[in-house]
Amino acid sequence: MIGELYADALAGAGAEIEYVDGTRVTLETARWFEPIDGDEALLSRCASPTLDIGSGPGRLTAALTRRGIGCLGIDITPRAVALTRRAGGFALLRDVFEDIPCSGRWETALLADGNIGIGGNPEALLRRVRQLISPGGTILAEVAPPGTKSRVDRVRLRRGRRTGEWFGWATVSAGDIRRVALAAGLTEAHCWTAHGRWLAGLR
Repeated sequence: MIGELYADALAGAGAEIEYVDGTRVTLETARWFEPIDGDEALLSRCASPTLDIGSGPGRLTAALTRRGIGCLGIDITPRAVALTRRAGGFALLRDVFEDIPCSGRWETALLADGNIGIGGNPEALLRRVRQLISPGGTILAEVAPPGTKSRVDRVRLRRGRRTGEWFGWATVSAGDIRRVALAAGLTEAHCWTAHGRWLAGLR
């Protein structure tokens, strides 16, 4: 979700996610601004310091900051970074595969709201995040329900006739997350549910 269309969507303009087969679904950015049922199941497991990867408008980054948990949000969209700061969180304009402050010292890394899909290669993403967390640190990821097909889609954003560039986005089911985590060099993976959301703790 890169570019002006995503930034505009965060500002309230409508946008859709378009798949290569022509399927379109609404990009529901408004839901990321307010607490979502199940957030507490992630927030309560975060230790300081926490890295919120793909932090968007910053609801989780700001919530952790209010709790006294040191947290940094990173996002590739300037508007998202500005919104996080406005909400009271700390955020940097940064790609997770770029240089990240305190690399190797984060106690928790968050991949909420399906952000395990970033880059379209979940094994590569988890290997990178493994480099960022401390020995014994935890990755908290939101995954798809069991029975969902794990896959990589080519998608782009659309608003009317305007379209963004195609990019890869991965879906990982709860039934596959252990396999993906082991392939990324992690040794532990467990899942739980909260308000219909499937969450995974990886070490």
